[in-house]
Amino acid sequence: MSTSVLIVEDETEIASLIEVYLTNEGYVVHKLSNGKEALDCIQSTTFDLAILDIMLPDVDGFTLCQRIREKYHYPIIMLTAKIEDIDKITGLTLGADDYITKPFNPLEMVARVKAQLRRYKRYNPTETSENIDVNPKTYDFAGLYINKDNHKCILYDKQLPLTPLEFSILWYLCENKGKVVSSEDLFEAVWGEKYIDNNNTVMAHIGRLREKMNEKSRNPKFIKTVWGVGYTIE
Repeated sequence: MSTSVLIVEDETEIASLIEVYLTNEGYVVHKLSNGKEALDCIQSTTFDLAILDIMLPDVDGFTLCQRIREKYHYPIIMLTAKIEDIDKITGLTLGADDYITKPFNPLEMVARVKAQLRRYKRYNPTETSENIDVNPKTYDFAGLYINKDNHKCILYDKQLPLTPLEFSILWYLCENKGKVVSSEDLFEAVWGEKYIDNNNTVMAHIGRLREKMNEKSRNPKFIKTVWGVGYTIE
């Protein structure tokens, strides 16, 4: 089955350059120049990877990335003419897997596409963009991959040495991605015991989990604290 790649880029020369190189590699390329067309195409066409320009004339690349991640897991590479870290951080936070800064070497772009597709197919061997299990055994987003069957957690291609409790905490948060989970709910789901007020067990394990993930305590990328409420992965 052919590998299908979506390109959303309003600069004709850049879009055509990417198309030529990817077509030469045997990929089926869908090239669009604006976000509105892309939103329609995403709903009607199965893709294996998307390359999104951030600066588009209508709907920007960040919005497209966010809309894709509402339903699909395939890799997303962002194209940006800016070099500010905030653009990179924003894209990764919304679910992008990689970014390429313009101008770029076409061969490097091809290499990154291949790397993302290899990782995606290795970690999601049976998943297609039209067939997402309602009870998934894996989660894969923003550089984090967690597999319930083999209890592996991989962050940016490096396996994390998680204890069974740490794995269970992270898995439960991923299951409730986008929701705020209270300490009480998290404790009772993972430990299977009644939560007692002033129990610091959850906070301590979250702290160790963040350390293993190299998370900044004041501005974590993955496990965020909603003060007075609980924890969330966005």
